Amino acid sequence: MRVFAVLLIGLAVELTTLVWAFGAWGFLTTLGLLVLGGVVGSVLIRREGARTMAAFTEALRSRREPHQEIADGVLIAAAGLLIVVPGFLSDLAGLFLLFPPTRRLVSRRLARGAERRAATITLNQRYGRPPTSGGVVIDGDVVDVRADDHDGRPNRPELT
Repeated sequence: MRVFAVLLIGLAVELTTLVWAFGAWGFLTTLGLLVLGGVVGSVLIRREGARTMAAFTEALRSRREPHQEIADGVLIAAAGLLIVVPGFLSDLAGLFLLFPPTRRLVSRRLARGAERRAATITLNQRYGRPPTSGGVVIDGDVVDVRADDHDGRPNRPELT
């Protein structure tokens, strides 16, 4: 539900920014900037994707686990998606993910969050608690009660 809310808020902010840009700069200038952002973004995606693929191959060749390279690949794919979506703010977020220093910051933060979640799941398993996402777990048994026909057989619907 949080992701849906973030997407709706992002869409509203993006549309507001586009309407403001159309009013301030005009249609052709805004359209030109959007196309320019897409072209520059696609060039950067190709370059960073090739670098990440080379680093991934080198990690495999040296028998090292390619954790950072996989995270970089996922973030580059997310950057590509953000750049393809028309809008200035999504282009900025995509470009933010394309630069290696900022991509490292994001991947470290994601890794720390994943480690925290894994530690919580491990702790819950150790103490016999079910892994939940904040919901309520009610322990109980399911009982199926069906009325019998007058001849003692279970009452089942007839197929016609």
